[in-house]
Amino acid sequence: MTTTKTLHANPSKSRTPRHRAREFALQGLYQWLLNNEDVTAISEHIRQAHGFDKADAEHFNSLLYGAIKDVVTLRAGLAPLIDRKITELSPVEHAALLIGAFELQNHVEIPYRVVINEAVELTKSFGGIDGHKYVNGVLDKFAAKVRADEISAGKKS
Repeated sequence: MTTTKTLHANPSKSRTPRHRAREFALQGLYQWLLNNEDVTAISEHIRQAHGFDKADAEHFNSLLYGAIKDVVTLRAGLAPLIDRKITELSPVEHAALLIGAFELQNHVEIPYRVVINEAVELTKSFGGIDGHKYVNGVLDKFAAKVRADEISAGKKS
């Protein structure tokens, strides 16, 4: 029996459902950035991917739909922190920054260090050689703006 599902995410078995959701969201944003396809069509395609059943579908929806819905605001918040136009970033770095920025702003239940680490890991898995360092630096600065209280509370302990 053959399957029509394709492999999209990193197949490592040690990935958590939430990490898998981020991997699939990164791929959806990548597709959206390159082709400007309809987000619903992208989502439906990704949901057919091998391994999606092991992903946190609710978190995937939040990241993919949320980052696209808030893209103008997210880009505006990231723009002063980067050294070039956001459209000049690689699509993987761009997508990882959108996911990280969206999570930092909208998922305060997830510690900022976890959000940044996850974006860095995504960039290591799917991006260029040193893209993860760039993503780390930008999201550190973004977190300082949107999670200042959490960061100062962590320094006091």
